[in-house]
Amino acid sequence: MILASLIFALVAGLLHVYIFSMESITWTRPATWKRFSVASQSDAETTKPLAYNQGFYNLFLAIGALAGIIYVALGHPQVGWTLVFSSCGSMLLAAIVLALSGKKYLRAAVLQGTTPLLAVVLGILAVALG
Repeated sequence: MILASLIFALVAGLLHVYIFSMESITWTRPATWKRFSVASQSDAETTKPLAYNQGFYNLFLAIGALAGIIYVALGHPQVGWTLVFSSCGSMLLAAIVLALSGKKYLRAAVLQGTTPLLAVVLGILAVALG
């Protein structure tokens, strides 16, 4: 269960690095802003500072999850699991908020929330039974 949890945390972290790249690097490209249901290039330009900041939130969550995986792998489980649970728990809660924002966000919320959910649940089981 430990390995499965860490693999799901890794996937969640990598997904959030990808989200960071879209929000903070490629936001004004039509393929990106359309994916986020932004109405126009003008709206993408207007919301660019907000997306840039939000992207870094996603990057920091990813870094926390990835660092946690490394700490667990290096034999520092208390630090590692704290980082994994905190980062993946925050990703999961953000996905719940996104899902509650409207039906059109449900698919994105499920995509964002599934791997951190599995990382947290399997991690809790691994720690509790370990």
